[in-house]
Amino acid sequence: MPDFEALVKFLVTPFLESPDALRLDFEPLSDGQRLWVRVAFDGEDKGRVFGRGGRNIQAIRKVLKATGSLHNCSVHLDVYGESSHDSNGGASDRGRPRGGRNGGGGRPRRSGGRPPGPSRNPRRN
Repeated sequence: MPDFEALVKFLVTPFLESPDALRLDFEPLSDGQRLWVRVAFDGEDKGRVFGRGGRNIQAIRKVLKATGSLHNCSVHLDVYGESSHDSNGGASDRGRPRGGRNGGGGRPRRSGGRPPGPSRNPRRN
């Protein structure tokens, strides 16, 4: 079984302002075939660990799952942050207008596909 504690620390600590605040918990399930990893850190580091659109945390999960699959083990990662340190003070984003001016969000959306009419390639017409 690989050293998942060292792997998780290696993957998560570069994103943390205070690496000492990283707390890990490992719970093996069903004869070592499944491992549940729980990670906690300061709430102010949450944005960096998750990344834009959750890309960082998805990459960390993929590395853990791939490492586990090499050893016939499924690995699951849960992240617990401290809710008292949320950037918006626990306030909800509901009711806030989305997008730019007039709440529209900029350009109108296209329905997908080609617009009706002649072909886009002028040589084909």
